[in-house]
Amino acid sequence: MSPTTLPIGLEHGHVTFLGAGPGDPGLLTLRAVEALGNADVLVAEPEVLDVVRTHARRNVTVLDTDTGASPDTPQLKVVDGTSATSGVPASKDAANIVMEAARGGRRVVRAVSGDPGLDAYAAGEMLACAAAGVPFEVVPGVAAAVGVPAYAGVPLRDAEGADVRFVDARTASARCWTEVGASDGTVVVSAALDSVGAAAGELVAAGRKPDTPMTVTVAGTTTRQRTWCATLGTIAQTLKQAKVLPSPEGGRPVIAVVGERSSAAQREQLSWFESKPLFGWKVLVPRTKEQAASLSDQLRSYGAVPHEVPTIAVEPPRTPQQMERAVKGLVTGRYEWIAFTSVNAVKAVREKFEEYGLDARAFAGIKVAAVGEQTAKALIAFGVKPDLVPSGEQSAAGLLEDWPPYDPVFDPIDRVFLPRADIATETLVAGLIELGWEVDDVTAYRTVRASPPPADTREAIKGGGFDAVLFTSSSTVRNLVGIAGKPHNVTVIACIGPATAKTAEEHGLRVDVMSPEPSVHRLAEALAEFGLRRRASALEAGDPVTRPSERRPGSRRRRTTT
Repeated sequence: MSPTTLPIGLEHGHVTFLGAGPGDPGLLTLRAVEALGNADVLVAEPEVLDVVRTHARRNVTVLDTDTGASPDTPQLKVVDGTSATSGVPASKDAANIVMEAARGGRRVVRAVSGDPGLDAYAAGEMLACAAAGVPFEVVPGVAAAVGVPAYAGVPLRDAEGADVRFVDARTASARCWTEVGASDGTVVVSAALDSVGAAAGELVAAGRKPDTPMTVTVAGTTTRQRTWCATLGTIAQTLKQAKVLPSPEGGRPVIAVVGERSSAAQREQLSWFESKPLFGWKVLVPRTKEQAASLSDQLRSYGAVPHEVPTIAVEPPRTPQQMERAVKGLVTGRYEWIAFTSVNAVKAVREKFEEYGLDARAFAGIKVAAVGEQTAKALIAFGVKPDLVPSGEQSAAGLLEDWPPYDPVFDPIDRVFLPRADIATETLVAGLIELGWEVDDVTAYRTVRASPPPADTREAIKGGGFDAVLFTSSSTVRNLVGIAGKPHNVTVIACIGPATAKTAEEHGLRVDVMSPEPSVHRLAEALAEFGLRRRASALEAGDPVTRPSERRPGSRRRRTTT
């Protein structure tokens, strides 16, 4: 039985000390995700909350231990609910916060960066729980000192083996520096950015050669990661020439790796993370929030930072009676086919089913058609496997090419239910009628222009703060320009097909990338291929690899079809 499912005392509750890893949410362990899903209270610093909170259940109470806003009371946040202050201890000591949260039999997750065993304060909080009789467990996490070098492409050992020493420059004693300086093993130094030069000096003073290779990584395992390669003797000058120091952000934590066996010469072959095709690109995804989720996940796999800006809001039809009659007709056998052309259409029908207490069994005896991979997936998630998906172009025209004509011998019913948006084109309706079918063309939902995004997002769109924008339909082009303004000239414009590209050009936009087929995932792939070619061209020319937003507007580029 998992510790999070064990019975707990009503008085003391239970605490899980959980390692959140160095920053990449994908490095959370399965055990960590399980514990978060069972938590009643989540206690963490702000930067850790961003990593773990998506795995917490709805309405879990979140206690932020950052007390900067108030000297006495920690800030309280509630995930997907209403903020409250009841039960919050008047002490800013994290151990007291944890124990107070556990009262009343609640399950508490205390999340820390990296691994709890290497956290400076976690041991003290565990001892406080033990003294108070509060049961606890520990879920290890990926330590920054190990995870960050792996993401930077810096091996800590090779086939010949070597000692690996870990040093925290903030607390290292003179004896510690002397010991690691006398060793020829790899040294992993946790430090602040502005203290890296001093740490390098300590190692040289202790006996390390000034030409010993050194890498320094900031914001490791995140899409803000950046790594510099130098030696102990040149690292200070390297950071100065890169205009990284001096800086008001000099206190940012970094991981530095020192040693011949972690030679910077290997990074060109081993830097897998920072060489992703869209690494660090800020990509605008102008779709409804539900539609944007899977696309954003795909963009993250390419190293991008997706920013979802809904341009379309989905609302129920103004007159729901037509939809209600059609759904009842499904149950009474009025239709031979039902055709779904979007995920929103599936959602609209499913919501009506749930309203009437129906489930996927109501589709028994009805043939189901779907346009597009995501629409088909939404149906399968509903428990319905489509009978017909276009074999070619994933569009209404592609569906018509595969749709069988009405045959009175083999088709006992000649009617098709078509739930769709209020602004959908008539292509499918006209094509089905031409094939001999009667069509109940029903408005299942309305699409309206979404509210404008925040002012800083609008400024980033118009000022070149985004590296790319993905347009998945002509309406997303019109709506984004309408609510936020026209994207800057440096922004890469990617369109899902010729019609969308034409609309973008009509709005004065230069189209750089066009998907080879009308699929949002192929569109993301096409953008990644564009980024890969752009990166390869820069390296071949001996130029630094930059993001589009880092370039000044130049000559207008021609459209690239991939």
